[in-house]
Amino acid sequence: MIGKIAGRLEYRSTDHVLIDVRGIGYIVYVSDRVMAGLPGNGEAVALYTDLLVREDNLQLFGFTTLVEKEWHRMLMSVQGIGAKASLSILGTLGEDGVSRAIALGDWNAVAKAKGVGPKTAQKVILDLKDKAPGIMAMGGTVAEALGDEVIEAPTPAAAKRAPAKKANPAQAETLSALGNLGYAPGDAASAVAEAAGADPDADTSTLIRAALKLLAPKG
Repeated sequence: MIGKIAGRLEYRSTDHVLIDVRGIGYIVYVSDRVMAGLPGNGEAVALYTDLLVREDNLQLFGFTTLVEKEWHRMLMSVQGIGAKASLSILGTLGEDGVSRAIALGDWNAVAKAKGVGPKTAQKVILDLKDKAPGIMAMGGTVAEALGDEVIEAPTPAAAKRAPAKKANPAQAETLSALGNLGYAPGDAASAVAEAAGADPDADTSTLIRAALKLLAPKG
C-alpha cells in the first residue's frame, strides 16, 4: 500500500498529475480543489495517497490531509459513491465542508457535487453521520508528516514556497470533551461542526462553550 508520495510534479492533466519519484512516475488522481492548490510543474509536491485495486487497474488518489483521505475512504464505502463521485464531493465542499455537512445532516450540500443526486446524498448522510466525530478528530498535513516513511521528501526551498496550513486541534479536543460529558457522538459532532462553522478560528474553550449552548435543551 502506498500511503504517501513525495517528489517532483512532472505534469498535470484535468483530473490527475504525474509525480516523478526518483525516476519513477506515479499517476495520482486528485479533486479540483487539490489540483488548484498544487505547486507549478517542476516543483516539489507531497500528497497522502489511497490505492484503489481493481482486477484490471490500479489507481492512486491524492489528498493534502489525513482528514481528506479518510473522508474519501468513507465516502467510497457508501453504495453508489465511486472514486469519481467522492472526489467531486471533496472538490465541491472541501474536507471541512464535508465534515460539517455530514455532521449536520445537510444532504443538500452533498448533493451540490457533480454526479451526486439527492437520494445518494441522503444515503451518504445516513451511512456516515456516526463516523463524523472520529474523522473530525483526526488532523495533520503532509508537511507535518514528512519523514522516513515518505518516498522522497521535498526540498526545504519548496516547502517554504508552499507552507501547509496546520490543523486546528480545537475541534478534536472539543469532541473529546463533549464525549466525556456524556453527549452522543452524532449530537456532539453536529454541535461542534455548527460552532466551528460560525467561528473557524475559535480555541477549544470557546468552541466548547458554543457547542454546549447548541446542545442545551430548547424551550
